[in-house]
Amino acid sequence: MNNRLKSLDMFRGLSILCMVLSGSIAFGEIMPAWMFHAQVPPPNHVFNPNLPGITWVDLVFPFFLFSMGAAIPLALHKKVIAVPFRKIFTQLFIRLVLLVFFAIFTFHARAWVMEKTPSTVTHLISIAAFACLSLIYGNWGSFVDAKLAIALKIIGLVLAVAFLGSYSFAYGDFSFAKSDIIIIVLANMAFFGGLIWYFTRKQPLWRIAILPFVMAVFLASKEEGSINQLIFNFSPADWIYKFYYLKYLFIIIPGTFAGEWFIKESKNQNSVTAPKKVLLLIVLIAIILLFVNLWGLFTRTLELNFLLNVLGCTCLFLLAKDVKTSELINRMVSAGVYLLLLGLLFEAYEGGIKKDFSTYSYYFVCAGLSFLTLLSFSLIEKLGYLKPVTDFLAANGKNPMIAYTAGNLLLIPILKITALSGVLDAMNTNVFSGFARGLIFTGIVALITLLFTRIKFFWKT
Repeated sequence: MNNRLKSLDMFRGLSILCMVLSGSIAFGEIMPAWMFHAQVPPPNHVFNPNLPGITWVDLVFPFFLFSMGAAIPLALHKKVIAVPFRKIFTQLFIRLVLLVFFAIFTFHARAWVMEKTPSTVTHLISIAAFACLSLIYGNWGSFVDAKLAIALKIIGLVLAVAFLGSYSFAYGDFSFAKSDIIIIVLANMAFFGGLIWYFTRKQPLWRIAILPFVMAVFLASKEEGSINQLIFNFSPADWIYKFYYLKYLFIIIPGTFAGEWFIKESKNQNSVTAPKKVLLLIVLIAIILLFVNLWGLFTRTLELNFLLNVLGCTCLFLLAKDVKTSELINRMVSAGVYLLLLGLLFEAYEGGIKKDFSTYSYYFVCAGLSFLTLLSFSLIEKLGYLKPVTDFLAANGKNPMIAYTAGNLLLIPILKITALSGVLDAMNTNVFSGFARGLIFTGIVALITLLFTRIKFFWKT
């Protein structure tokens, strides 16, 4: 099986572009509350951990985490046959280090971190930082000989370290503790998710059995003097690892099952023989359930939301049973339905579903919706619908590190230097132009990423 799975690239591409969009729409009271994280509503965007509910913005990160989990078996299932564990471990550890460095460097390279009032020179340094990252993470081996490729990476690394060590940052000197927390969490999940998958790849039920132990540590971590608190607080370097990050295993581990099921489906010699209308109904109901939950959980219309979910999940379950030639569809629907309903029954616990501080309802609901959304993308691809859209999303999903970084380190500096940022800022007048502002910014980031993908230049760890 080709390690690239288009539907997974589409899912990842949607996640990363929505992440960019959520950070580039107009800010403040002109936008409705459901356009932001539920716990940081307008007009002041002050974090309120007591506000229950989720918005589409709150789904972006768990969707990306789920795609990372699904990618783990796809990337490793052939290597484990021929490669000893020490090499697998080394690969995972190097990836952890590279992602942590990426998190630290990209944070410090942002113009507003370097200077309180960034100048043209500051923005040019941000652009240079983007070029530096291209040297470090680019797949130069596909364009030049191996020795030159290694030399370019070393040059990029030396320049990056020199910058971090010598620049006088506006908010204090360089610190390991100052980093992009999203990437730090992803680094931990890639490392621990990879190790857990490796040791449980032949006995996947043990993978599920790990989660209650993680839950147990969290539930009793505040008990003074307990082993739970000791485990929870232990960290050899808290700028790299905190047990707190392991809560996202509740999303990563379900994702690994999806990846395994796609591998098994690729070996299935039977084609899916279900009528198109059955597959379309599965897609339609899955997407409807996504929006129903965003509406119901945000507006706190909990009883009706639960009823609609039970109805929709029952329909999905019955439709999937009609597709007898595809274990993938049955498994994805079963897992999605189970986790979604489990999450909704956990909703009342911990004061309602929240992304921050994240609740068990949040993990289970997001994992369930991830299964159903990824399945929808797979069926849309299989049916051949919306090909220009799916190709566009997949192209961005193949290059997530560039898509994530291009806005802050390339596009914003260019807009500031050319004064074009004023044109976007002038759109902060109403909800429609404020959203259009985000679409324009995200569209440009997507095109930049698409350009790199077209020339087959990828950032990799």
